[in-house]
Amino acid sequence: MQTQKNLYRKNFSLITAFLVLISVSLVIAVIISYNLTAKYVENEFASKKIEVLDQTTKPYNDFFQLKIPEITSYQGFLDSTSAANYSTTVFKSYPFVRKVLFYDMQIGNPASKLSLTHNKGISVKAIYEYKLKHNKVQGLKNMAWANGEDFREMALKLSNFISVADTTRLPTQDDIFRTFYNVTPDKISYLNIPRREDIRIYKSLLKNGDIKAFYKQNMMTFLLDAHQLKVKNTHPELYQQVTIQPVVYDPLDVEGGRKVTEAALTGAFSNYKLYFVSTKEHLDHEIDRRFLPIGAIVLLIYFFLVLISWLIYRNLNINLKVFKLQYDFINNFTHEFKTPVSVIKIAGSNLKGDAELSERQRRHYGKILDEEADKLNDLMNKLLSFTQLENKSITVKREEINLQQFVKGYIDTFKIKYPDFNLTYNIENISKFYSDPVLLGSIFQNLMENAYKYSHPGKKELFINIKPEKRNIVFSFTDKGIGMARYEQGDVFKKFYRIENKYNQNGSVGLGLAFCKELVNFMDGEISVTSKVNEGSTFVVTLPLEN
Repeated sequence: MQTQKNLYRKNFSLITAFLVLISVSLVIAVIISYNLTAKYVENEFASKKIEVLDQTTKPYNDFFQLKIPEITSYQGFLDSTSAANYSTTVFKSYPFVRKVLFYDMQIGNPASKLSLTHNKGISVKAIYEYKLKHNKVQGLKNMAWANGEDFREMALKLSNFISVADTTRLPTQDDIFRTFYNVTPDKISYLNIPRREDIRIYKSLLKNGDIKAFYKQNMMTFLLDAHQLKVKNTHPELYQQVTIQPVVYDPLDVEGGRKVTEAALTGAFSNYKLYFVSTKEHLDHEIDRRFLPIGAIVLLIYFFLVLISWLIYRNLNINLKVFKLQYDFINNFTHEFKTPVSVIKIAGSNLKGDAELSERQRRHYGKILDEEADKLNDLMNKLLSFTQLENKSITVKREEINLQQFVKGYIDTFKIKYPDFNLTYNIENISKFYSDPVLLGSIFQNLMENAYKYSHPGKKELFINIKPEKRNIVFSFTDKGIGMARYEQGDVFKKFYRIENKYNQNGSVGLGLAFCKELVNFMDGEISVTSKVNEGSTFVVTLPLEN
């Protein structure tokens, strides 16, 4: 069997190599996927800050694009009371606005003493200051702001716009932003946008100083505090801490292992930035969290491949065992046929030879031919019966069996066949049994043959015990033979399986006990064995007891 062993080793080596390959692939896949996950988290740390910036500055953008332009809807007719109400809504919705200045402006002649020195047509009638104190809006008329830089810049922008404005079309968004907005760090000034007919009137007023008329304009300056912006950290898994810092903020004592990034604020908050900080442990935790499902999938694939490897190995192992059993069966069965055929061939040659044979020789050769023919017939019957059992092509013919006569008949036959075979039996509390005597006889014959065959010379003993047990009848066959190892006891009932020992080198094809098991199963019973090496074996057959 050297060929099969080499083949087995070869297949085992291939499976081992495959397991090593997928194990190495698992390690490589885990390392690569972890590094890619770490790189992905690092890239997100650098890119997701834009989302945090957008969410944090969203109130400011709403204030700039939606709330401030509401001033235009008053068409210059804001007064101190309505300006206070408007400021109240601003403070309530936008906490980063700390103060509002309202300029009650007028355009016309003659100019008041508050008019700009270079343009006497634009002046300030009154200035009010609004701020939130104890959750209430306080208004204060404060003329100290009259000559402020904010008013002069906005008045100059308005004057220039009026002088060059094309009243045949609406101003563009760019014109509006350049003229009616003034955005500086921590401050936004806004002037209400006049209608086209108002712009035509303003042109006339500023060109012709003799016209005695006045038109109202409103201007508001919003003083902002960037630190009152509410930071909305939409990615706490990436950013452990997000703060608002001055643009020039750049600490030199950053602790080792911390990762930082920043995003500049825009508009009136251009002097500030969002400062993002995370520790290495925080990011490592996020990497591990994201890597966990990936690692689980990799491990699942690995275990799936290992399972496939194990199934392949098991199938190869089973196939090789079956091949070995069939190979042994063919060898042994061929030998079993070859021996009787050779003996028959020799006896036949002697019978047909030219030499005359005595009556004693003729009877001797006849006996040999008869015995060898019986051996061949027994082998063929056993194979045929086995096939019929597997195909369920025979039926159980139940008859009343007198157990005493049945057992004694087989014992007497074996004592004649094997004079050195010590056979004893015991029948407890039962005398009759309904079953197929032929099938039951085959079980007895095979188990008794085995007991004799696998016993040491001088210790060929068998004790048969029969007893009822609940609704069953139990047949025990106990010998003092060579026994068998525990690991072989589950295989002895398999087809073609033979225990390798000196008693089993020839004359067995591994069908006897398999045939018994098939018979017992066919009769709705069970068969088992307990054995110890060099102490003996006990085969127990349990059949249903039916009356």
